[in-house]
Amino acid sequence: MGIHDTIETMEWFIAVLAIVLLGAAAIAAAGGMGQMSRDPVRDIYRQDLPDRPLTAEDLDGLRFGVTLRGYSMAQVDEILDRLGAEIAQRDARIAELSGWLRPQAPLAPELPRGQDIDQRSPAE
Repeated sequence: MGIHDTIETMEWFIAVLAIVLLGAAAIAAAGGMGQMSRDPVRDIYRQDLPDRPLTAEDLDGLRFGVTLRGYSMAQVDEILDRLGAEIAQRDARIAELSGWLRPQAPLAPELPRGQDIDQRSPAE
């Protein structure tokens, strides 16, 4: 066995070792060397809001989960729907309360019965 045979054997050994290592890396990446969770893992942070009307502090601390295309559309839509409903309720309540506080127009002066507008004296 010459030096040429030793080099050729070493080349084959390195080639086989590289193939084995690449195969092991592929199996590990596919989860074949351990059990991965069957449930999907979501990196969307779900923040539950209180059941009372929202305050400015609730909105200041609000964070939406980030997905591949930006914010989670379902979370944003849910919050916008809730805020829209709450704002509509507040607007209706403000309109109702404003109606109570609206100054009333002064009533027209009452005329004595039987007296016509043309018959009144200019002082009245």
